[in-house]
Amino acid sequence: MQKPFDFSKLAEFWPSIIVSRDEVERFSGGVLNLKTMANLDSTGKGPKGRFRVGRKICYPVDSLCRWMEDRSSAVGT
Repeated sequence: MQKPFDFSKLAEFWPSIIVSRDEVERFSGGVLNLKTMANLDSTGKGPKGRFRVGRKICYPVDSLCRWMEDRSSAVGT
């Protein structure tokens, strides 16, 4: 099954190899937000490979893109 969008294209325009949780909304174009990510992480349903730098939670860009792709589906016909 073909995915509706190639989320790896988001990485082409992101200036870093990581995304902090508080930047996820900007990275995703408003599709995700900080609180949603925190809730998903707390239940083990967030992107793999997250890590902490000081007080910030971060995600590798490639892992976040893969996770978004896995959670997406086409709508309509």
